Amino acid sequence: MTNTSTLPRGGGPASAPGQRRAHRQPRRSGLPDWSLPYLLLVPGLLVIAALLLYPMIQMVITAFQKVGIPQISGRKPADWVGLDNFTRILDSEIFWSSLRNTVVFAAVAVPLTLIAGTAVGVLLHRLGKKMSLLVIIGIMFAWAVPPVAQGVIWRWLFDAEAGIINWALNLLPQWLTGRADWTGEPWLNDAWSIYLVLVICVVWAGFPFIAVSVLAGLKGIPAELYEAAKVDGSGPWRTFRKITFPLLKPVFAVLTVLSIIWDFKVFAQLYVLSGTSNREAYNLSMYAVTEAFKAPQKMGSGAAIAMVLTVILLIVTAAYIRQMFKQEEV
Repeated sequence: MTNTSTLPRGGGPASAPGQRRAHRQPRRSGLPDWSLPYLLLVPGLLVIAALLLYPMIQMVITAFQKVGIPQISGRKPADWVGLDNFTRILDSEIFWSSLRNTVVFAAVAVPLTLIAGTAVGVLLHRLGKKMSLLVIIGIMFAWAVPPVAQGVIWRWLFDAEAGIINWALNLLPQWLTGRADWTGEPWLNDAWSIYLVLVICVVWAGFPFIAVSVLAGLKGIPAELYEAAKVDGSGPWRTFRKITFPLLKPVFAVLTVLSIIWDFKVFAQLYVLSGTSNREAYNLSMYAVTEAFKAPQKMGSGAAIAMVLTVILLIVTAAYIRQMFKQEEV
């Protein structure tokens, strides 16, 4: 007979003392569980602090100082001048003309870029997969071109003597263009024509990003909504106004803010197209760089202009985002 005293209460065989395994509790680090996500953010925050916050803090400090070559080389300490840099630039006519050029350019370039990009994005959504991929690859070449190269391309196209634009205008009938001979037309001499070329350059380089972003948003809209609108007899424009635009409002909000920031800060293309000799064509970025680095160097004034530009961008973007939130609440 089996000795039941050696069996465990459950009826199974008794475990040897050496085979019995204790359930180990996970080791605690001593930190609360809620702190782990914040610890994971620390590396990214350090990178942001090094690349963005530190230069911005230095810009703010420099805006209240007199800084030139002697101060940069260490021969003299930087002198604290308070609001003198801001007073000087606000009293300058170049500052106000630069501000006007910046605002008017952004007011024209941002809507044109959004309209062109949205139209191309809707077109890509209606194309087949192969054709859509081919068009995306083609337009992304324009977006991938560096800003300096963009300026060089369009400066060559609008060259007075060897530019393709003047050559193409000569091929058109006089009743359409208003002139018989466009050879030697100096497109890059006057401020208005420089900004005309700059708008074309920025829209050409910026609409591919808008188009691809809009296409990504359209992929998330259920096809049943468009089918129902088609059955109800809704036209393309009404379908876009009633279905596409409301559902893509968050996408358009982000794209609009990014376009405003990018177009307010345009520098490389304008520098290549006009240089620094034509002060009537300055925007705030060009004016800041000229004040900071053109002899005699006035780093404090350049930092003050950059600070004013930063504040304007913060106000514009905050007002636009606030307006978007108000519309969503309604």
